[in-house]
Amino acid sequence: MRVNSEIRAESVRLIDEENNQIGVVPRYDAIGRAREAGMDLVEVSPSSEPPVCRIMDYGKWLYEQKRKDKEGRKKSHVHAATLKEIRLRPETDKHDIDTKLTKARGFLEKGHKVQITMLFRGRQMMHQEQAFEILKNITTEMELIAKVERPMTLSGKRLFLLLAPR
Repeated sequence: MRVNSEIRAESVRLIDEENNQIGVVPRYDAIGRAREAGMDLVEVSPSSEPPVCRIMDYGKWLYEQKRKDKEGRKKSHVHAATLKEIRLRPETDKHDIDTKLTKARGFLEKGHKVQITMLFRGRQMMHQEQAFEILKNITTEMELIAKVERPMTLSGKRLFLLLAPR
């Protein structure tokens, strides 16, 4: 945005500090009115013919714009859901699973998605039904606070389950 003496057009369409349209006036008259009001002449629409200029406090306007941008970034950051992962094995003990599920509940309550990964080693692949049973128990236990976003899928030596908060 061009301000005060940076404006190059000979005549401008002027809008005063109360948002009243003054009309087309020479640039030097518009700058004079802005100085009388103790404000700046700001070119708000340079592409129109003649350019539209407004009398306003440019520094205050810039400050408010920065504040709005900062506030917008804050709000968007708060709602960013991230993916958290919890890893298990088919032989993981019941108590250890409960501990990991407590952690998963905390993630879900904060609004994060939780991916539960069951890792297989060697001959554990022969007993996949154990792992499927463990993950079924987890989904029934978590169904009050989480919904299944992606059902159990086996990929290589890993079994995945994705939970999202309700």
